[in-house]
Amino acid sequence: MTGFFLVIEGPEGAGKSTLANGLAERMRAGGIDPVTVREPGGTPAAEAIRAAFLDPDHRLDPNTELLYVTAARAHLVQKVIRPALAAGRVVVSDRYDLSTQAYQGAGRGLDPDKVALVNRVATGGLQPHLTLVLDIPPDLGVDRQRADGKARDRLEMEDPEFHRRVAAAYLAATGDGVRHLDGTASRDAVLDAAWAELVKAAPEIFRKGGR
Repeated sequence: MTGFFLVIEGPEGAGKSTLANGLAERMRAGGIDPVTVREPGGTPAAEAIRAAFLDPDHRLDPNTELLYVTAARAHLVQKVIRPALAAGRVVVSDRYDLSTQAYQGAGRGLDPDKVALVNRVATGGLQPHLTLVLDIPPDLGVDRQRADGKARDRLEMEDPEFHRRVAAAYLAATGDGVRHLDGTASRDAVLDAAWAELVKAAPEIFRKGGR
């Protein structure tokens, strides 16, 4: 890879999309033109999978969920992420494989080794340079979504215990390039902290971006 791959992760209502958009805006202001994607989604085929995956009227067992979301990921990696990185672009993804570990692994109780294997098949082993995890209590995430008046999708409608397991998995996440941010802080504070992590990870790319 010659570009830079950034992933934003966290439980429902953590502010992932807000942070991804804020970072993309700051990059553009600094002369960087990022490729922004979301999961599941990012290609016509993956967006079709997303619609079915999140539809509250669809009942999917845990293994089907795993295959749905990783099929969408495989297409996104093949068609968008790898070509962008090969062209030297910065890619900002709202969710990636850590989401599958948290939701289908911890949340649904699937064997973590199976989840890891299917993820590797979907990504071809492609790993982010930096993963920023927004940590918040799951109840706060629900409160934020209610305050925003957001219509809840199939996963968001799951019971509180499911979301506690997901949030705990994110809180415990470690690994190369994984950094945790306080998702309860103000939007500006989270954006500044995230940008500081980008500068640490790749100063040759992001130091010029600044505010």
